[in-house]
Amino acid sequence: MPAPLRILLLACACSVLLTAAPAGATPPLPDERIAAGVTAAGIDLSGLTVDEATGRLESIRSRIENGVITVLVADITFKLKTTDAGAALDASQTSRRALYAGRVAAGSPVDVALAVSWSKASVAKFAASVSKRLRREARDARVVITVRKVKVTHSARGRDIDTAALAKRLQKAIVDPRAARVLKPRLEKVKPKVTADAAAKTASTVITIEQSKFKLRLFKHGKVVKTYGVAVGQPRYPTPNGRFAIQDKQVNPVWSVPNSPWAGELGGSTVAGGSAANPLKARWMGIAGGVGIHGTGDDYSIGSRASHGCIRMHVSDVVPLFARVPVGTPVLIAP
Repeated sequence: MPAPLRILLLACACSVLLTAAPAGATPPLPDERIAAGVTAAGIDLSGLTVDEATGRLESIRSRIENGVITVLVADITFKLKTTDAGAALDASQTSRRALYAGRVAAGSPVDVALAVSWSKASVAKFAASVSKRLRREARDARVVITVRKVKVTHSARGRDIDTAALAKRLQKAIVDPRAARVLKPRLEKVKPKVTADAAAKTASTVITIEQSKFKLRLFKHGKVVKTYGVAVGQPRYPTPNGRFAIQDKQVNPVWSVPNSPWAGELGGSTVAGGSAANPLKARWMGIAGGVGIHGTGDDYSIGSRASHGCIRMHVSDVVPLFARVPVGTPVLIAP
């Protein structure tokens, strides 16, 4: 036996598009009866006139127009009244639809959809309100850096539902009295974008500088592995505070002398790397705005505010530090 022929409802922006008849169809004839085997949403209309079929369909009007659809998820109950969704049954149009379908079915069973209008916007709004109530945003892991500690916070999964899928199920429950009216959408897990492992990889090496203690700490995988004494900026030329990163690294760097009064006649010039006149000894790790970590020939200055903003280290310290610090390493400078 051929599969049942189904007449589909065509959704417009706010309701169902109801056509009076298929193109070229003859209007219902006096006393014409619906063909055998024709149903509307499972209701048998065989052998009935359009008026009789319309009367029979009135039995489901209350379910369509004054029903309640329940959504159960995460131990929370939501209810959508079909009146709030603007549901309205056109029983007469459904009967005519059944008549036309029976004419062309050639004796095959036919189940036509009910002619039901509803507010698509209202259904979408209700589905969105369910999602809003249930949604929990995923929490990304992050690296927390303080002068003396580096830790990674844990990530957490979020949750949500498929709002579009719920709206479709609600629409089906409105237009088809056979559809379930207790819906249990699946609560889906939402993965965080950054896991603890991923966050930890971005800060496997960290440098912190505590200016008041003249201390530079090197962290590896969240643990302090080395502490160095440093010199920081003079009160007139302070070392900036904040979160930075190693931007570049150089061996025996060239010194591009700033045009500042303290530079004297060297201002604006360059001094070759390794030169006795070059205060940037052995290694350079640039941080930001001309400020960096470098070796110094003035070992006596370590443990004081002596530089023009940079962080000075003993050459014997800066060389091994340089080897352990990749470009991109986070640098926290604190007062």
